[in-house]
Amino acid sequence: MAQAADAARTVILTVDDDPGVSRAVARDLRRRYGASYRIVRAESGESALGALRELKLRGDLVAVILADYRMPQMNGIEFLEQALDVYPGARRVLLTAYADTNAAIDAINVVDLDHYLLKPWDPPEEKLYPVLDDLLDAWRASDYKPVPATKVVGHRWSARSSDVREFLARNQVPYRWYSVEEPEGQRLLAAADADGTRLPLVITPEGTPLVEPEAPELAAHVGLATTPTADFYDLVVIGGGPAGLGSAVYGASEGLRTVLVERSATGGQAGQSSRIENYLGFPDGVSGAQLTDRARRQAAKFGAEILTAREVTGLEINGAARVVRFADGSAVAAHSVILATGVQYRQLDAEGCIGLTGCGVFYGSALTEATSCQGHDVYIVGGANSAGQAAMYLSRFAKSVTLLVRGADLSASMSYYLIQQISEAPNIAVRSHTVVDAAHGVERLEQLTLRHVQSGEREQVDAQWMFVFIGAAPLTDWLGDTVLRDERGFILAGPDLTVGGRAPAGWELDRPPYHLETSIPGVFVAGDARAESAKRVASAVGEGAMAVMLVHRYLEQS
Repeated sequence: MAQAADAARTVILTVDDDPGVSRAVARDLRRRYGASYRIVRAESGESALGALRELKLRGDLVAVILADYRMPQMNGIEFLEQALDVYPGARRVLLTAYADTNAAIDAINVVDLDHYLLKPWDPPEEKLYPVLDDLLDAWRASDYKPVPATKVVGHRWSARSSDVREFLARNQVPYRWYSVEEPEGQRLLAAADADGTRLPLVITPEGTPLVEPEAPELAAHVGLATTPTADFYDLVVIGGGPAGLGSAVYGASEGLRTVLVERSATGGQAGQSSRIENYLGFPDGVSGAQLTDRARRQAAKFGAEILTAREVTGLEINGAARVVRFADGSAVAAHSVILATGVQYRQLDAEGCIGLTGCGVFYGSALTEATSCQGHDVYIVGGANSAGQAAMYLSRFAKSVTLLVRGADLSASMSYYLIQQISEAPNIAVRSHTVVDAAHGVERLEQLTLRHVQSGEREQVDAQWMFVFIGAAPLTDWLGDTVLRDERGFILAGPDLTVGGRAPAGWELDRPPYHLETSIPGVFVAGDARAESAKRVASAVGEGAMAVMLVHRYLEQS
């Protein structure tokens, strides 16, 4: 029998497109669990997702989700896959007919399905309640961390407010947004004794007000780990993108004391992707946030520490120890280091862009802004996969999406499947040989000046939103001369270091550098920061795993 849940009335959610079945499921659930849990029912996947998002914003808990398999528009497996992003700790049950049991078995791998039930489930005392009792017991024993929502009060067109919202969203921290112009926003400002001249105001779940918080302060107050628990590790991974998360998973799972250090949010550029459709094992695609969340939980399960909002400023060699220095002056040491710092989008060199960054001009996908693009004209600068994925996602909300490409077409840098999707999207246009000369606006972006690179002809267009994806620069300047890099700043490793069969200057070992080893023994590189890397999610994860294998080889011979 269900025990009393927490005072927030933890939710059991059921979704079925047949109203009669939906009411019957809810009736049986209320009969058994209604005194301790709130039963919420929906009759479509979209409405159920809407309900889950509302519950998330309020800080409510969801213990179990039951979904019918055969629903139009969005079947039960597709719904549960998206629900996993919202409530990863909820137990998931699929309601199926006998003919759908193979689909239910497949769902065990796709959405980490906990159980499937055949319809009809009568009598519920034998076929429904025992299953739910076990799942609720498992959920109560799990680390579901009931955290009330953080509140953010800010101005809609404020770069700092946008940064805070993006930081919280990418770190899977539930929050509620209040405009400073709304009555509730004004009430929160008054309660915090703030006059609104400095925004955003963040109110933590414990009620602590933070005015214009920097990332480390914000992370510490919303439950993200920022301080290592030890002074020395077997492995320090710098960077939390696919390569870094892959390194953390394999390092920790193979017994290495592992800590991952990320300056902003795990996932890197991949974590901001609305949909990755060419990653092995996900034929229907997977969102960057979902892939990141699974990888982060997987690394933590194996015992890896994950530190957020910690900026690394230096790498020192102290005998056999490799010392990683942080911006606040503290440090952590390890036997080995994997550099997985990835890349960042280059800034657009056009008049007016700097002042409008965060106020209509965004670098990367800025998924928190997508719903605000409803009915507006959106411009995307760039022609690689990240730009294409953003175009497809934003086209679901925007009136029109225009891709601005310097080259003749998209084929030079975008995957074929994305080019096909873009060509079939009715509200996406591609303008080739076109660049942005200037961005115009007072408090927010209002217009763009576009230039045709061949004819030189200029045109001014109305624009409220511009997302920029124009190439990548490696995040390696902090390394200085510690490790060898190429002229663009990418880190050299393995065979690229051995010119004419000779090891790099200062290399003191008898062997040449391993494949992913830098010019410093015991310091490896993986992912996009490596010179001549493939710049794909799957290859980055693979390099992260390979780097751990080479770390083991290095440690065995040290």
